[in-house]
Amino acid sequence: MNSVRIEKNGPVTVVVLDRREVRNAVDHATARRLHEAFVAFDADDTASVAVFHGEHGHFCAGWDLQAGAQLDAAVTTGEFDFEPQHPRPVGPMGPSRLLLSKPVVASVAGAAVAGGMELALWCDMRVMEDDAYFGVYCRRFGVPLIDGGTVRLPRLVGMGHAMDLILTGRRVDSAEALRIGLCNRVVPHGQALPAALAIAQQLAAFPQGAMRADRLSAHRQWDLPLAQALHQEWQDGKPCIPEALEGAVRFVAGEGRHGRID
Repeated sequence: MNSVRIEKNGPVTVVVLDRREVRNAVDHATARRLHEAFVAFDADDTASVAVFHGEHGHFCAGWDLQAGAQLDAAVTTGEFDFEPQHPRPVGPMGPSRLLLSKPVVASVAGAAVAGGMELALWCDMRVMEDDAYFGVYCRRFGVPLIDGGTVRLPRLVGMGHAMDLILTGRRVDSAEALRIGLCNRVVPHGQALPAALAIAQQLAAFPQGAMRADRLSAHRQWDLPLAQALHQEWQDGKPCIPEALEGAVRFVAGEGRHGRID
């Protein structure tokens, strides 16, 4: 059985991680399949938003430690490309070093730990079930965060919270995750996927040019001086001005008033 499958729901693409026997832990082959799935999504002109979902009650338990010997061999032979500057780099967990042009929403159930937490951090938004949990569980095995965890976590929750989670490796339940900004929504057990799909459909209904430009500007501004970041924002957003003017005309005609989006 393929450990990764793609399901299409109109403009929404669902990338499903399915390795029941190891709580969706990722081995070398699965990392490749995840990378390929998200590259394909980004290149698909009919796809606007992706949902990243782990099957069988868990998002992802991290890197498959049983596959350590194979990963070591892949690194030795150069089969894994760990160069972040590569146009489409493959991280140990797969897509974690990609910057896509479209948003991805994580549907988080059960465990999202170690590298699985890093995959959730890679997504633009995280919908979390009330009994799900995060945690840098690889701390106890001496495995470093090499799929963006030390970069994205401080940017998402601040340095103080990030150091607590990175150094202790403790479990983070949904209430704390919501409080510190580690997730965006908390939903009842079994509802992460429907909630993530609803958000994805909402995002897909917006004019895509402006939303994608704003998203990329937010991702790319981190290490730029203010003036350069503002210039980049303008350059990315400028091509969307004609569509914005059309939107202004629709607004004057009565569409979208009082915060309505439909």
